[in-house]
Amino acid sequence: MSDGDEPTESATEPASDGRNEVPDDYGTLYVVGIGPGLPDHMTKRATELISTSDCVVASNLYQEFLRDDGTLPPEESDEGPEVVRSSMGKQVELTREAFERVRNGEDVVHVSGGDPNVYGKSDLVFTMAETDEATDVPIEIVPGVTAALGGAAMMGAPLSNDFCTVSLSDKWRGWDEIEEKLRAAAISGFVIVLYNCWRNYERAIDVVREERADDVPVGIFNDAGRGEAGRNLDDETFSITTLGDAKAHDDDVGGMGTSILIGTHETEPWSNDYETYLVTPRGGRDVDDF
Repeated sequence: MSDGDEPTESATEPASDGRNEVPDDYGTLYVVGIGPGLPDHMTKRATELISTSDCVVASNLYQEFLRDDGTLPPEESDEGPEVVRSSMGKQVELTREAFERVRNGEDVVHVSGGDPNVYGKSDLVFTMAETDEATDVPIEIVPGVTAALGGAAMMGAPLSNDFCTVSLSDKWRGWDEIEEKLRAAAISGFVIVLYNCWRNYERAIDVVREERADDVPVGIFNDAGRGEAGRNLDDETFSITTLGDAKAHDDDVGGMGTSILIGTHETEPWSNDYETYLVTPRGGRDVDDF
């Protein structure tokens, strides 16, 4: 380097990515997806974090699941993490409390059913961190099995091609926006999985019927992955019908645990000696095409 030249970064030394080091006395805020809530469908990491954290924030239902399978100790036990009850009306307050706990050195798990990024709790945590100037708080999202994947596994292979999910809840988005998304998805040829079907599912079916044939297969599933622990019906269930007849299956739409899968013109029922499934081919229909 000649006199007067500015020093340059060595080609052998990695450039800084601009990230700050987490303070040694901080914990971490984990937003953990537990899928349907039973151990067979939880990741090993989710189980370990819940078991070893300092504090777990979870609804009564998820607390029950986690205690039944031993991930959390019995309620009367003095062992294990502190457990804080979560509810829809306390989300902001509890997230703010979680920030302070992390700053005080605690590892906090905020439990989300399904996957935190699929209508779960991850967006709230990031929004609150921005609003409360809590960008110093380390955050990690731990994925879980969402209802679309759990239900598809029950029904065979209906998501083997392009698909999308649409929430029918109009709490945050108006029906006009929901309808626009449904219509676009129907026209575009996506398999559509409807969430929050206790709201507006009949209206949603009507919209899709304007763009798809009535003989397109539809699957209605409840409590995927929960077995006998299901809360809406006696057990995890699914039924197969058609788009034209879907509204006649009102008894199968049990509540928050219900989702509806609307196939495309390529989706077909497939039966073996035991069950009838739904299959949406990825591409070719012959083995030689794979």
